This record gives sequence, structure tokens and C-alpha cells, in this order.
Amino acid sequence: MQYYEVVLRILLAVLIGGAIGYEREFNNRPAGLRTHILVCLGAAVISLIQVYSVEEVTNMILKHPQLESAFKADIGRMGAQVVSGIGFLGAGTIMHEKGSIKGLTTAASLWVVGCIGIGVGMGYYMLSLTAGACAVLILVSLKKFEERFVEKHKVIKFEILYTNRNNTLQYLEDYFTRKGIKVTHIEYPVEEDDLTVEEELVKRCLYTVLIPRYLSSTDILYSLTKNENIIKANII
Repeated sequence: MQYYEVVLRILLAVLIGGAIGYEREFNNRPAGLRTHILVCLGAAVISLIQVYSVEEVTNMILKHPQLESAFKADIGRMGAQVVSGIGFLGAGTIMHEKGSIKGLTTAASLWVVGCIGIGVGMGYYMLSLTAGACAVLILVSLKKFEERFVEKHKVIKFEILYTNRNNTLQYLEDYFTRKGIKVTHIEYPVEEDDLTVEEELVKRCLYTVLIPRYLSSTDILYSLTKNENIIKANII
């Protein structure tokens, strides 16, 4: 392999990794421009090492045919290790916060960048350029499409202190139904020392709900506390 071709593959890996990483950096994601460039570059280097090792083994066998059974070169093994290794890096970008999971797209983009880097290092230019263009297009365009046409929900957990159990629980059920809020889980913790308000027993419940994006959790809390039987409502 000529030196200029090695340089071309390295620069192409940096370019494609940078294009995808720029979109992630622009959106303030955990893994941004430098991370994507390094992943793509590293994958390309591993592929180049693999190509060189195959060439060396081939030349050695041509010079010494009697050593053919002693030399083996698995052209896909090192690349496979790169792909699996990126999984650990991607796991570091995934965060669990208040019932929602963030960072999956960034983890996926790191994995894709690694695969593209392998393709660049192996010399599959058209495949790598096409895949890189598709990745950038997906990250930029489909996000706007999802925001406009795909209805998403926020996962929120409410803590509610209340009196008059039956009436309050019925009110909560009616309110959530009216607002299009889906209740996924309800907990009624057992308290050793229940509070009392004007001789009424105060109960506590925890609601895990799916809230449409157009609803504000602050407005929901305000609406809930307007009920005379609800002492307090907050997000946990």
C-alpha cells in the first residue's frame, strides 16, 4: 500500500468522524466532535494494521510456501474487537435521569462511526462516504421530523400528600385522563407515623406517569395543588 493512500484513509476517517461528531457537539451531547473523530480514526488505524498484517503474511507465504500452514491471518478479527469495544464507550454516554434515558443516539452514533472507520481503513471509500452522509442526514433531519410528527412523552414521578382518600384518588384519575396523561405505576408507601391535618389522616402516594411533550410539569403541579384535598405535590 502506498503512503499517500494511508494518509488519504486517515484524513477521510477524520473528516467523516468530524462531520458526525459536529452534529453531536452542536447539540451538547456527552460525546462530541473530538470523541467521534478519535473513534473513527482509531477504527481506521486498526483496519490499516490489519491490512498490513495480511499483506505481510501473504508476502511471507509467497517467499516461503512451506510455512503456509504456520501463518494465518483473520482479516475480520481485529475489526470485530473494535466494534465490541466501542460498546463500552457508548455505555458511558447513556444516562438515566428521572425515569428517562438519554444518550442512546450518541451511543449509536459512536458505534456507527467506528464501523465507518473500519470501512475507511479497509479502503471501501464509497461505502464509507455513503454511510457517513446517511448518518449525518439521519441525525440532523430525522430529529426535526420526530419533533414535528412523532408524539413523545416525558416520564415523571409525582409525590402527592392528600386527605380524603376516595375522593382524591378519583379526582387524580379523572384529571390524568382528561389531560391525556398515562399512569404507568402507583405506589402507596406505608408510613409508620402518619401526619394529621385538622384531625384528618394525611396519606402519601407516588405516581409514575407519561406526560405529553406539550404539557408543563409545573402547570400540572399547580393544577393538582388547587384541589382542596391535596396537601402537597412535587416531582421526585
